[in-house]
Amino acid sequence: MTTVLPRVGLSALSAAILTAVSLPSFAAEETQAKNTTFEKIEVTARKRTESLFETPTAITSIGSDAIEKGNMSNLDDIGKFVPNLNITRYGVGNAAHASVFIRGIGLQDHVITTDPGVGVYVDGVYLGRQMGSNLSLPNIERVEVLRGPQGTLYGRNTLGGAVNIITKKPGSEDIVRVESKVGSRGRLGGDIYTNQTINDEWSFAANASYKERDGVGHAVNLANPEKEIGEEQEVSGRLAVKWQPSSDFSLNVALDAVDNESGQSPYTIEVTGGLDPNDPNNGDFPLLKESMLPENPDDLGSTVAGIESTDYSGWGASVIADWQVDDEYAVKFITSKRSSDYTGGLDDDGTPLHLSEFPEEGGADQFSVEFQLNGTFDSWDFVSGLYYFNEDGFTASAPYVYSPFNTPSAPGAFRIEQETDSYAAYFNASFDITERLSLGGGLRYSEDSKEAKADFTYFAKNAEAEFDEVTWDVNAAYQLNRDMNVYAQIQKGYQSGGFPPRPFGGAEAFVSFDETKALNYEVGFKGQVHDRVSMMVALFVTDYTDLALPFNDPSNGFNTYIENAGESRAQGIELETTVAVTDDFSIRSSVGYLDSEITHVDDGVQGITVGNAPALTPRWTVMVAPSYFMDLDSGATVAVNASYSYRSDMQGQSVNNPNEFIESRELFGFNISYTNSEGDTEVTLYGENVFNEVYDVGRLQQAGFVGVMRSNDRSEFGLKFRKDFWLD
Repeated sequence: MTTVLPRVGLSALSAAILTAVSLPSFAAEETQAKNTTFEKIEVTARKRTESLFETPTAITSIGSDAIEKGNMSNLDDIGKFVPNLNITRYGVGNAAHASVFIRGIGLQDHVITTDPGVGVYVDGVYLGRQMGSNLSLPNIERVEVLRGPQGTLYGRNTLGGAVNIITKKPGSEDIVRVESKVGSRGRLGGDIYTNQTINDEWSFAANASYKERDGVGHAVNLANPEKEIGEEQEVSGRLAVKWQPSSDFSLNVALDAVDNESGQSPYTIEVTGGLDPNDPNNGDFPLLKESMLPENPDDLGSTVAGIESTDYSGWGASVIADWQVDDEYAVKFITSKRSSDYTGGLDDDGTPLHLSEFPEEGGADQFSVEFQLNGTFDSWDFVSGLYYFNEDGFTASAPYVYSPFNTPSAPGAFRIEQETDSYAAYFNASFDITERLSLGGGLRYSEDSKEAKADFTYFAKNAEAEFDEVTWDVNAAYQLNRDMNVYAQIQKGYQSGGFPPRPFGGAEAFVSFDETKALNYEVGFKGQVHDRVSMMVALFVTDYTDLALPFNDPSNGFNTYIENAGESRAQGIELETTVAVTDDFSIRSSVGYLDSEITHVDDGVQGITVGNAPALTPRWTVMVAPSYFMDLDSGATVAVNASYSYRSDMQGQSVNNPNEFIESRELFGFNISYTNSEGDTEVTLYGENVFNEVYDVGRLQQAGFVGVMRSNDRSEFGLKFRKDFWLD
């Protein structure tokens, strides 16, 4: 296949390559360009602490300072800075929803019967729902993004990869930090964070955060709308307590909560095709006209009260115990309980016609427990564990309206419930064959049991399904010298099967689809190639079988199918570098290229054809982030940070409908900060999306029109203030 990169994207790619080819870890910016060597970055992505450069897999680690300097306030911002990572949202317009796609694998739906293709974890605890995954990122130690199937250590639903969010641990610093933010579009924000050691055994960390922003549009046909379109308002907090009675044992207990009340994400429609009410395959609404749409596409033309407003609330609790039994063996225990609820909904036609309206609510409760036995010896180490996960949740809509051809229909109602039980056992080991060569591998057995119920106005059905799989990986790593390493690996991944999210076709449509399996072949290079240049390169080929792909069938209402389409292949390259051009000037960059397409379609599969590209998968992802530091005579520092993020065009669904084509987008941002000589006060002038790029994040073909979810990521300029109080 021939691909032409747009000129601006090509310029960014050329810049990234000419700057040495930048960014093994955003955490490295703490060394800045003032050092001639780069700080050693440690990660825990493989459930063991190890050097980023020596880990035989593709990982990007983003440190707390980079999160701040890159204006990354939510998880979807992380998707702007990592190669072959795309994070978007569509789920009933709710700002808390995040669909994470890595190397072409993910799922944009949120209904309880659908599982994500990329796992999101907080301190080792898996978040089972896409709704609520768009977490705010205050006081985070780092975010680790693992690319490629992670079936051995992480198990189910990490087919594309995993995102680990690691919070700051109690006792890691004695500080009280106050931060505030004010900006354009009515931006206000504040955060207070403290981390304190009480005595030799006890410490705690706590933070409380608030943020709000005005909307970008209005619900023009509602007399008293609750929210503006795109409005943001959120309160969140976290408390963690650590008990460490000895150097060999520690117990961490954490509680977190969030309450988000926002406006619907910007949504509009585009009318498509001819209007023929006598053609059932056309499926158009004959009265729908473009003149009925608001002039401003950020406005909403619906007359359904409350649909312009969304909310999300959730809480979680976790207990983590670490026991170093002796010099060789360690035990770790993780258990967690989480609960979430949301409301949202879309008026699909976006007009007062009452043709297609789906107000929605949902929720989920999850419980997980993991027991690990780990060992470290002279020439080898291992990680092993037993895992259990339970989730019980629902998705409901009432009253929904679907009136094709403008025929009157009574409002309907539906409720879909599902309970999932998942069990797993795993073992992973690494062996040092020589001082330079190491070999590793692992096995995992996963078993999933699902019980679901679909209760619609015109049918009800119970269904059960069971899935199991053995996943594995093998890898080899060789140290070329102290600072440079090469690796090769083969990974097998597994995504659980399930049930379709919207079986409007009736009981016969509510049938399970099979699990998806992936086999990933990857080689890579990591290291510091020069005192001023570090680099990570990964080349991969991934083959998927029984690939589960959702698509909407416009000829059959809003019925959403998920079918195991057959086989797919993804191949590409990822390049991340950091270059200290001078002692005061550095450039970080990343480039991702992905060629992904359906290679085989099983007989009888609808909508999907060979050559189709997976949904929401840009071929090119580019990031360039220069930083300049200037020391003043007073001892203070001025830092200038800029960023450029590019995602090429992509398809809204895997059926490759031309109406669902999503154009490329480019984002620019900056931070100019002043830090006093003591380092405890910082004032920052910031700009996000400075050229106000408005872009589509989702497109879904429906009966006679395309629903378009637009970005809520608009231009914003403002000031941030930070004050630290160090405790004795």
